[in-house]
Amino acid sequence: MTRHPRERPTLSRRRFLERSGALLAGLWGGSLLLGSCGGDGGRSRSGGGPAVRSRPDRPVTLPLVDDPVPDGREPEDGPLSVFNYAEYINPRVLRTFERRYGTRVKVTTFNSMDEARAKLDAGVGDFDVFFPTPDVLGRLVAKGLLAPLNQTYLPNLRNVWDTLADPFYDRGSRYTVPYTVYTTGIGYRTDAVDRRPEEYDNPYDIFWDRVHRGRTWLLDDDREVIGMALLRRGVTDCNTEDPDLIAEALRELRALDEAVSARLSASAYEKLPSGEAHVHQAWSGDAVNARQYLPRGTDITDIGYWYPPEGGGVIGSDTIAVVRGAAHPVLAHHFLNFLLDEQVALENYRWLGYQPPQKAIDPDRLVADGFVPEHLRSAVVRPEDFDRGCQLLQLSPEGEKLWDAAFARFRSGG
Repeated sequence: MTRHPRERPTLSRRRFLERSGALLAGLWGGSLLLGSCGGDGGRSRSGGGPAVRSRPDRPVTLPLVDDPVPDGREPEDGPLSVFNYAEYINPRVLRTFERRYGTRVKVTTFNSMDEARAKLDAGVGDFDVFFPTPDVLGRLVAKGLLAPLNQTYLPNLRNVWDTLADPFYDRGSRYTVPYTVYTTGIGYRTDAVDRRPEEYDNPYDIFWDRVHRGRTWLLDDDREVIGMALLRRGVTDCNTEDPDLIAEALRELRALDEAVSARLSASAYEKLPSGEAHVHQAWSGDAVNARQYLPRGTDITDIGYWYPPEGGGVIGSDTIAVVRGAAHPVLAHHFLNFLLDEQVALENYRWLGYQPPQKAIDPDRLVADGFVPEHLRSAVVRPEDFDRGCQLLQLSPEGEKLWDAAFARFRSGG
């Protein structure tokens, strides 16, 4: 098997960057105070207003921090500066864009969203395009770090699922367009486990099964790990800030660690193929992409993935935005539109393994078309899955400290 172009293990898209309350306060200060959840759709020229928290039942129209770039302008010469997770876009796609626009694309990478937003806030780097997650979007806009979009330059936005073309976290797609969608489930070695997740009374119990001691891995991400412990207990609010529920989740995770000596990583796509992990909390895209890392003699059917067939597990999406003050704002818009092109999205998907929410990509055809192996059908994401799934969204500053402190105690064994 030819090795995937991602030659080295990459860190988590959402990897936990341990931080104290003092660091959070230093980075974000008073601008984190929460405003109206509905948003007022107004304008704040300087940014720095209150950050709003969105929920599916409380959609947000983010305030404009500036006027969008005017209509009718030609793309700048470039180079285009892109700020993205490491290895989170097909290099061939970038080369195609460079040829089409006669420019160069410079990619600067980050390992966590905390690292990325701190650099943006500090003015480190002159970036045109950024790949934020919805849980930080309200804060980025409140800090005046993103530029409003001019949808005249984004005709391909009509290609994406309606639920994400006008998402609850950014009504009217004022600042973002969707990039990929994914679920969080259970990756496992079909040839190494005695029981598959669905054979347990509670599928999440596989993480607590002593049979897999030393071979059980969780995502190195506070929201994902604590969220999984909450779901196991039947708590469907993965954004709860109830101290009692978080404390109970921590007790469950301590019992897990005592039973299986769990380890943390963001590399399920490597840990499972190598056999280092028999069970690994995983993103759907990494389960699909695991076939690129299989050692010789190992078959993709040795890799399994479970996500609740009725829905209700963790589900998420990543987005693309233009940085406020970008040197090449029109070229940046063209780049966003380029990534929303159906054929470009397909080419990116073949390499990346993370599904683009394109209307023309029939989820039921992804197996037949060879994008997803038959036995990994549960890794396919459908628009209706967002109606049933739990999205990890922005917490209040107090809630974020609560989750961070619990995960830090879990990691330290305290």
